[in-house]
Amino acid sequence: MSAQDLMADAVKRPVEAAEGALEGVSADTLNHMPQGTRNSMAWLVWHAARQQDAQIAQLCGAEQVWTAEGWCNTFDLDRSCDDFGFGDGPEDVARVRVSDPGMLLGYLRAVACATGEYLRVLDDAALDEVIDDSWDPPVTRGMRIVSTIDDAAQHVGQAAYVRGLVEDGWTGRY
Repeated sequence: MSAQDLMADAVKRPVEAAEGALEGVSADTLNHMPQGTRNSMAWLVWHAARQQDAQIAQLCGAEQVWTAEGWCNTFDLDRSCDDFGFGDGPEDVARVRVSDPGMLLGYLRAVACATGEYLRVLDDAALDEVIDDSWDPPVTRGMRIVSTIDDAAQHVGQAAYVRGLVEDGWTGRY
């Protein structure tokens, strides 16, 4: 299996986990912020997709799926279309309200698809290219892609955890 094949498989994993976490979830649970200040499921899944979308679009020099496919308008959030959640406080999290979990899944799937398409055009040399030398060690294109996938997986896992907190007894698929 090539590195590209491995990453293409990995990029699907947050989507599969989100499908399990969001299956049958109510809008109340989706938007509930534990303790009134913690990240909601809606924010966590939204941010999982947004951060990957923003970073992959920058890597490949393309417009973000968020705007290119009209997701910003579809979600109609009380936020700038440029926002993707880094540094959000409770007030920012509260502005990500979603009534349809299918919309979150649709956007996450679209981002995973765009990431997968990008991966198909990369060779080993492109993955090894240093794209940010302000870090020690310097960050390669491959490292950045893995980082976005890892970030998405962690946030989706957190969304499942929040559902378990909010819906006593919910265990999910896994």
